[in-house]
Amino acid sequence: MPTLKNPHPHFELHTTCGSRNETNTNDSFVTTIKKDSTLDAGQEKTLKEKFSEIIPYKVQELQALKKEYGNRVISEVSVEQVLGGMRGINSILWDGSLLDPIKGIELKGYTIPEIKQYFPKETNSEEPLPEALFWLFLTGEIPTKSEAKLLSKELSRRASVPDYVIEILNRLPKTLHPMVQLSIAVAALDSQSKFNQAYSQGVSKTNYWIYTYEDVLDLLAMLPILAAKIYANTFKDGQLGAFDPDADYAKNFATLLGYDNNDFIELMRLYLTIHADHEGGNVSAHTTHLVGSTLTSPYLAFSAALDGLSGPLHGGANQEVLEWLLNLKEKLNGDYSEETIEAHLWDTLNSGRVIPGYGHAVLRRTDPRYLTQREFASKHFPDYDLFRLVSAVYNVAPAVLTKHGKSKNPWPNVDAHSGVLLQYYGLTEVSFYTVLFGVSRAFGVLSQLIIDRAIGAPIERPKSLTTQRLKEIIQDVPKVKSRM
Repeated sequence: MPTLKNPHPHFELHTTCGSRNETNTNDSFVTTIKKDSTLDAGQEKTLKEKFSEIIPYKVQELQALKKEYGNRVISEVSVEQVLGGMRGINSILWDGSLLDPIKGIELKGYTIPEIKQYFPKETNSEEPLPEALFWLFLTGEIPTKSEAKLLSKELSRRASVPDYVIEILNRLPKTLHPMVQLSIAVAALDSQSKFNQAYSQGVSKTNYWIYTYEDVLDLLAMLPILAAKIYANTFKDGQLGAFDPDADYAKNFATLLGYDNNDFIELMRLYLTIHADHEGGNVSAHTTHLVGSTLTSPYLAFSAALDGLSGPLHGGANQEVLEWLLNLKEKLNGDYSEETIEAHLWDTLNSGRVIPGYGHAVLRRTDPRYLTQREFASKHFPDYDLFRLVSAVYNVAPAVLTKHGKSKNPWPNVDAHSGVLLQYYGLTEVSFYTVLFGVSRAFGVLSQLIIDRAIGAPIERPKSLTTQRLKEIIQDVPKVKSRM
């Protein structure tokens, strides 16, 4: 591939209105993003400014790939994959993360331990700032602490939810699942979409990303408030906790939920970071990409993603794990010996059930996200009864699953531990756990949506097959109409 040169050494970008090919500088939606010449000496560039400089390189890179290697085959599709949920088919461009079977998830090339080590942190904190991940996803660079704080303040500035959305949440029954409430609230924000307004006024395709970026930052800023309001309405007295415009994202989320414990704030920083992205093929990520490819607003794309995340096979897995652990704890009555736990694990497997939180389609080692949560628990509450149980299961389950022989990966994943951490700090409402997952996952899926708009990603439209056509491809069979 040829070396790519910056086609715009003094890159300057203007939005356009009216015709999608003509600039209308009289429109109120005009935005200008300039390079260093717009900045005062020593003034740091915003994330938006940095990302705008990267776009030409990225577009040129992808154009070169398509031109020179457009016909190169990168994957073959088997019948098993077609019938097995398209698992393992290489078909989605997703720059935020890549899952390595041994090292686990790599976020823009950084492993979870590396992110813990190198990411900016608050003073007297040992956990990374999750907003720094958003910066990394868009620029490929770990931000400095001052850059991360700049983004924190930008999100705080935007943290205001329209009254009508709060009113909608107040009118929803408490019996409605928190994830359904969050999906409704996010979808209701569609009327606030700057992308929708710009699109209706004829903004140039090359500038779709600008308004997508604006919507995404607004949505990220509002998510902690929406989630906390749902928590307060459903489980508490309806009143939100404190919000500090000078605090970081995770701290404000924790205090909005009503928690001012420094260790819980640390947990939120860790939790939001390690759940932020996990490639583009999982349901919530793929849904954001798919729905977003229609040029709907980020609000509707993410609302759809939340619907997918709410399923028990996706974001609901940690709730299932915790319920299984609590049931096991009651049965064991304090006896966490390896022999006793092994017997109960075999009872679970022999009854046709799985051990929740163990196994993964790709990973072939213990999930690093599990290990970093285990490390957190070991430091902050090593004697907590439920943590002792999780540790005891961890010591026994891999060997049992290996002997059972039906699991390619007998090691725990991220869901095997997260609920225990939340339980310790008193957040015991398990139906709310997926909401926390959703707030975290927004950083990954919405940053990719901005990238999709910046590179002009097309609408997604794979080809489907009937069962009969699948048979015809495999072998020469009579063309008899299927009854199903």
